Amino acid sequence: MLPNLWPPLIASLLACLVTSIGIYVIRKYERWGRNAVAYFICFAAGVLIAVPFLHIIPKSLEMNPAAPVFLLAGFLFLHITNRYLQGYVCGKQADAASTLGIIAALGIGFHSFIDGIVYSVTFSVSVFTGVLAASGMILHEFPEGIVTFLLLIRSGFTTRRALIYAFLAAAISTPLGTVMSYPFINRLTTANLGILLALSAGALIYVGATHLLPEAEQTHKKYSILALFSGIAVAIIIIMSKGH
Repeated sequence: MLPNLWPPLIASLLACLVTSIGIYVIRKYERWGRNAVAYFICFAAGVLIAVPFLHIIPKSLEMNPAAPVFLLAGFLFLHITNRYLQGYVCGKQADAASTLGIIAALGIGFHSFIDGIVYSVTFSVSVFTGVLAASGMILHEFPEGIVTFLLLIRSGFTTRRALIYAFLAAAISTPLGTVMSYPFINRLTTANLGILLALSAGALIYVGATHLLPEAEQTHKKYSILALFSGIAVAIIIIMSKGH
């Protein structure tokens, strides 16, 4: 194992651990989670809508002027995937909610994989830069694990499958991204990273705007709007912590 791989790998494994703890907590208290699912969906909508617009898209534009093209490509890719899953995998009569967990897992998993690449990039600059980036990124891992599991459960997956898929999508994908990207990190140009970030932003906006935000608007939970703005506030905190 390359010596310099240890700092980003440790950071990504910590992110994986925090996500796994979130999944375990919501699995342990599943009944409570089912009752509170509307709040977590609203919270997730706030995070997944705010982060791309406030951070990922501007950053991808800095790295690559063609980022808007790949932003659209990421959005359309998940849209087409959703249509395919509804029409051919889940059946033509399937409820749209039946594919919610799959689409959310795709978007979150892709984003988590990109997080792993970001760890490789930032720690390659310096350990200090990597630690600053990691301190902000790890903040969102706990609720991300909870939300991924609940979305899969709500989409009709069994508890066991939801547990496995949530772990694969939201947790293990981060260190996987670090390990797979690190050997090639010196060859990864700023423009190429900008493309990956733009694709990730498009995927996250699709999940947040097409699935989560409508759910947040339709829920009748008393404090759902507070949960939505709490998600936005957490996103702002994450972005500000990265900025500093």
